Amino acid sequence: MASANPDPLLGAASEIRRAANRLTRRLRTERSADALSTNKLAVLSHLYRNGPTTAGRIAAVEHQRPQSLTRVFAELERAGPIVRASSAQDRRQSVLELTMTGLRALADDMAERDAWLAAALGELSETERQVLRIASGIMDRLAEAEVTVVLEADPDAESGSGAQPEPRAKRGGAVTENGGGELQ
Repeated sequence: MASANPDPLLGAASEIRRAANRLTRRLRTERSADALSTNKLAVLSHLYRNGPTTAGRIAAVEHQRPQSLTRVFAELERAGPIVRASSAQDRRQSVLELTMTGLRALADDMAERDAWLAAALGELSETERQVLRIASGIMDRLAEAEVTVVLEADPDAESGSGAQPEPRAKRGGAVTENGGGELQ
């Protein structure tokens, strides 16, 4: 196990990442075997939240290349959860839209996970549930954050030892050591 992280923000980031990853993995196990793939779910969720949009916009928001989602878009279109239509603003461009079939598929997928989560929340106190509701809003804001992190090699690391230098994260002009933390 790595030593205690000297940067409180990196320590908090590590704890939040671990907890979010564990909860994500647990929620994924609560889905049925024939559930939508993660990419298909991401596309349907995006269309549900944002309405009709281009394939390129979905790829950008999901931090993927449009080519990576081409097959996903085609499979969803063929199966019926989405349709492709001409853009009202630019007829040369097409937009993807969520259909009622897609809305039902998304609702079914969310219902499975929400049922487990509701039962698990029932084990917590009212105060803990309220804290989690507040935290969920903050986590949504974090997910939308436009932050750039530059990793740099530690100039004090021994050269020639064969070991990787400790990366450093640059935030807001300050360079802080990345203490790592537990991997997960």
